[in-house]
Amino acid sequence: MQLTRPRLARMIDHTLLAPTATEAEVAALVAEANELGTWSVCVSPSRLPLPGGAGRVRVAAVAGFPSGQHTAEIKADEATAAVAAGAHEIDMVIDVGRLLDGDLVYTEKEVRMVREAVPAPVLLKVILETGVLTDRQVIDACQACERAGADYVKTSTGFHPSGGATVHAVEVMRAAVGDRLGIKASGGIRDYPTAVAMVRAGATRLGMSASRTVLEQAPAE
Repeated sequence: MQLTRPRLARMIDHTLLAPTATEAEVAALVAEANELGTWSVCVSPSRLPLPGGAGRVRVAAVAGFPSGQHTAEIKADEATAAVAAGAHEIDMVIDVGRLLDGDLVYTEKEVRMVREAVPAPVLLKVILETGVLTDRQVIDACQACERAGADYVKTSTGFHPSGGATVHAVEVMRAAVGDRLGIKASGGIRDYPTAVAMVRAGATRLGMSASRTVLEQAPAE
């Protein structure tokens, strides 16, 4: 696959979610995203609205991040506040413990609550933390997210010790949702070959902080 620099850039959510991130670092992230031509910046909701705006890029904010152990009501309120402050997209974390309990009803309920709180055209991505799930659990979670109205399913927060995105997880997710939902691979994408592998497996969006390094390795055209 010839994934050129401009095409790849438009698939990237340029991300800064470190709890120590300062206002200056967030401003630098936004400037770099505009320079590189990424699709969006992804930041913590406490950093919204972005001082000086986002320029040409879209804004994504997280909800229930990174543990997912917030109540569904809190996630919905957090998403609502982020959109009111300028977010175009929400990346919410499911309560993965509930999913491991087999409570798919809860998974579907919490995703639906956030979806209803931030309806289209806001884009809703749902983080599953695939590193702790079996293939069957990934499939079931993807289908629950689809029923609840999600636009994307996403592999990982990048903060869990189980690791980030894997090619296998993306393949399982793509098989579960077909072409009906987008798939975001996130966590551990630090070079161009890894980015290409995720796209080949079915990812349509990539979350990363090493965007400049990855794009500099990509062919210009």
